[in-house]
Amino acid sequence: MKTNSIIDWFKESNRWKHFVGGFVLGLVLTIISPVTAAGCLEFKDRQWGGKFDWLDFWCTVAGGILGQGVQVLVVWLVFF
Repeated sequence: MKTNSIIDWFKESNRWKHFVGGFVLGLVLTIISPVTAAGCLEFKDRQWGGKFDWLDFWCTVAGGILGQGVQVLVVWLVFF
């Protein structure tokens, strides 16, 4: 895949916003929060006549996983 196509894919359907939102939730809270938020966002889309977009869901979860990893790393560096 070319770099431009990856960036275009990430911009499609505001996936970057899903990723950043998941990252912030994972950084501040736990991985449960981004998973719940992703489900709620996609449920909302479905209720308003759209479709449940699994790629948006997994972008939010991936951001949460990365945020949780950074949180664990910071806590480990501070306390150990």
